[in-house]
Amino acid sequence: MNIGTAAQKSGIPAKTIRYYESIGLIPQASRTEGNYRDYDDNDLQTLRFIQRARRLGFPVKDVGNLLTLWRDRSRASADVKHLAEHHVAEIDRRMEELLTMRRTLLHLVERCHGDDRPDCPILEGLAGREGLAGQEPAECCDSVAPVKMTKK
Repeated sequence: MNIGTAAQKSGIPAKTIRYYESIGLIPQASRTEGNYRDYDDNDLQTLRFIQRARRLGFPVKDVGNLLTLWRDRSRASADVKHLAEHHVAEIDRRMEELLTMRRTLLHLVERCHGDDRPDCPILEGLAGREGLAGQEPAECCDSVAPVKMTKK
């Protein structure tokens, strides 16, 4: 099957499949006489494995390790479990970070009147002039990722 069909059946865009090949996550596809990539059912099964692992949030490096373990029939399940446990711990860390950001933002929202007045605790907090929840002004929003502003 060509890359378009493999992309459709695996749920991975063709561009991403090419990227996975370029970084060695999957082997280079065989080629037709016309030099088009040609995927078989085993390739499709591997792509689906990758797609499921990525949907669970595994980083590409860990997906590569999982693929290696998946292909190794003499693997120890403890190695797989260790990778999964490490990923769960990372998810827990990110969840705590998100909860901290949420609490900070809720605190700012609660302090904002949301009316016609120009003073705004949200903007003051983002500018580092408003102390939040026992934090120093400069620390109140350090965990907030930068926002890219676009013109309308």
